[in-house]
Amino acid sequence: MLIMVALSAVVLIASVGLAIDSALGYFVKAKLNAAVDSASLAAARGVTAGNSEEEQRANARQSAKEFFDINYPDNFLLSTPTLHPVSVTFDSGSVTIDVSASASLPVSLMGILGFKTLDVAASAQTIRKDLDMLLVMDTSGSLENNADAVRAAGKSFLNKFNSTVDRVGLLHFASEAQIDVPIRQVERGFDRNGMTMKGGKIDQFAFVGGTNSSAGMFQARKQLNDIAQVNRSSLRVIVFFSDGSPAAFSSYFPNAGGKCRTAGGLATYTALRSPALVGLYRMKVSDTLQYGDCAANQITALPAWYNANNEAAQANDAALREFPIVTNSPRVVTTSVASAQAQWTNVHRASRNLVEAMAAKARQEGIYVFTLGMGASLKTMEGPDKELGEDLLRCLANTTDAKTSCRKPAEPVGLYCYAATESDLSPCFTRLASAILRLSK
Repeated sequence: MLIMVALSAVVLIASVGLAIDSALGYFVKAKLNAAVDSASLAAARGVTAGNSEEEQRANARQSAKEFFDINYPDNFLLSTPTLHPVSVTFDSGSVTIDVSASASLPVSLMGILGFKTLDVAASAQTIRKDLDMLLVMDTSGSLENNADAVRAAGKSFLNKFNSTVDRVGLLHFASEAQIDVPIRQVERGFDRNGMTMKGGKIDQFAFVGGTNSSAGMFQARKQLNDIAQVNRSSLRVIVFFSDGSPAAFSSYFPNAGGKCRTAGGLATYTALRSPALVGLYRMKVSDTLQYGDCAANQITALPAWYNANNEAAQANDAALREFPIVTNSPRVVTTSVASAQAQWTNVHRASRNLVEAMAAKARQEGIYVFTLGMGASLKTMEGPDKELGEDLLRCLANTTDAKTSCRKPAEPVGLYCYAATESDLSPCFTRLASAILRLSK
């Protein structure tokens, strides 16, 4: 009986030890999985830093180690963790990051069967897909007092992306739009230093003029679509920053005496006054009136279709008529500029209609639109229809809380972030960058 009890005790103790040590191993495995996952995601963010693949690999590995150490403390349940070398592979615009780790913990009652340690392992892979992105910055005069904060936030945002893998273009708009750094059509990467360094493109922004949002949106979409299909990235994004509602748009305008022979930007005052029209502003220059004797008071009507960037669209070619100006939806716009009231109403409504239509077209082409707004004016009823500027920005991004009239569930859903003050700008840009980087994984 004693022999049978002794043998049974050994089996019983080993069974209890198996249960205890298996439970401990399960907890260690769960902790290790979480640590490896966080390290993999951190490496995908860290790989954006650096001006060469070697620097980016080093930053990715350092980020992975830091997050692994934070998420798996030493001696967790008496275990000893080991983070294995992190693999970072660049391939045709995407980055594959493989992270693996193991941990050993001493056994308890299972030692009676000769076991000394229990070893567990975990691995994770993150693939950071390629990205084509246009950053569109509002540089209208209302932002003059916030110029330094806007510049700093824009630079910080660009520093979150991979300068050798991602393709990024930069443009700004006021009374018209100006392309600062065109997005590359074939080669990957972008000149981050040329955009963000002291004296670079962002530092050269002058904050003056009106708000021609459609000019910025049109050029951003065009930049992305000018990339041949075979060279396009799997993720295409427009990031659109503004502090107010649009009150200007560009086109070829019917005019008295035939003096206005080129397209230009036409603006209207925010508050109704006579005369309401201002311009014409030169194309692709953010705030410069046209040369010669063409002025806003010579405009006799609004055109039926947006044709600013295609002179042939003045002809009756339906294929070139992409965005209507004279329309009944979503806001009624007529050709009339006969009075200050008609000028103010029609230019305001056309400005809003156009940027909404251009953003919707971009989304239909698979482009995500992210928007960022700053300042109290976005929460103030403005224009002939007493609309909120931030409602327009939500519509552009097709957010889940956008107005029902513009919400399109089948199209890409972006993100809108509101910065009440300039101190909220960088956190908002960081939030947008994080959302974009999540989409790229």
